[in-house]
Amino acid sequence: RKKQMHAEAQKILEDMKMKVDTHALTSTIPVAQQQMVEVAKALTHDVKVLIMDEPTAALSGVEIEQLFAIIRRLKAKGVGIVYISHRMQEIPQIGDRITIMRDGQHIHTCNVSDITNDEIVSLMVGRQIGKLYQRSEHTSGEVMLKVEHLNAKKERLQDISMEVHAGEIVGLSGLVGAGRTELVRAIFHVDPYESGTITLKGEEISRKATTHEMIEKGVSLIPEDRKRQGLSLILPISQNIVMASLDRLSPRLWIQKKAEKKVIDQYIKELNIITPSSEQKANNLSGGNQQKVVLAKWLCTQADLIIFDEPTRGIDVGAKKEIYSFMDNLTKQGKAIIMISSEMPEIIGMSDRIYVMRDRKIVKELKAEEATQELILSYALEGAREEDEHAEA
Repeated sequence: RKKQMHAEAQKILEDMKMKVDTHALTSTIPVAQQQMVEVAKALTHDVKVLIMDEPTAALSGVEIEQLFAIIRRLKAKGVGIVYISHRMQEIPQIGDRITIMRDGQHIHTCNVSDITNDEIVSLMVGRQIGKLYQRSEHTSGEVMLKVEHLNAKKERLQDISMEVHAGEIVGLSGLVGAGRTELVRAIFHVDPYESGTITLKGEEISRKATTHEMIEKGVSLIPEDRKRQGLSLILPISQNIVMASLDRLSPRLWIQKKAEKKVIDQYIKELNIITPSSEQKANNLSGGNQQKVVLAKWLCTQADLIIFDEPTRGIDVGAKKEIYSFMDNLTKQGKAIIMISSEMPEIIGMSDRIYVMRDRKIVKELKAEEATQELILSYALEGAREEDEHAEA
């Protein structure tokens, strides 16, 4: 029976063009693959109506196209699909009709062909959104982070070298499994690496350094899965914001309630966290406001290098713009940012430089002005035909 179960699962995954070990625990595979396994699970039933809630939130370009191909096949078989998404560019590709909701209320329903992207956004947020990607003119400062020839056997990272300057946003792009999250986890010392050097603000960091020590040295990591990795959902906003900064806010084991409240209120105001009270539990917030709480938690540590892993995954366009604006303000303060994103427009719109990863190594560095979605994808897929066959030999 178990053998048959694995065979059936393998067939469904192969139909979806997915390479996943059916014996693996779902907790051990990347978030993007977990998302596709969720879709595969739904396909094991003879479904008549399939509801998909942000199915592409953790997927990159190729995986999204694979999912869309599956959706089109299901539509052709007569399956009705309710597709929930904040990614505007996806709607015209697969949608027939669109319903827009805001604050729990129905706002508008029409054919996809009868509405523009700008009109959708305006109806979603209740106002004209203006320019989405907020990036000011600036000059990069000194090198904040330098990674040289980093190798990690467990995560299969190969000879990684990169640098990030103060006042700069550096994008990490690549397909699922390229090694982006694994790289930043090694930089943050969540996972070990065997060789190579990491230098932060001119100081070489020991390979034996702990994550706690990295926080003390001014590094923070905002993880891709805010609910499982970034928040304690059963705790109030207030405790979530200060939990990584208790050493700084309450020295000598004395809890400084006034100091904590001042910081909590400051971040709720600065990040426009919509909540009736700082004592509201995190699981009662919208996705966008949850992400802002995670951001507040790590900004509270006074970090100089902030790593964002999928910073706008599964949040609405209004919250996205607020987070982009805040990221821009951080660079104006001289902070350095590493941003992982599976959304190509986001990577191009917010980054000063972009490192493209493939097969657990960096295959290309691009300046923002030369980057296009097609160029990034070509390197992510095949190293741009291995650097044009080594420049034609």
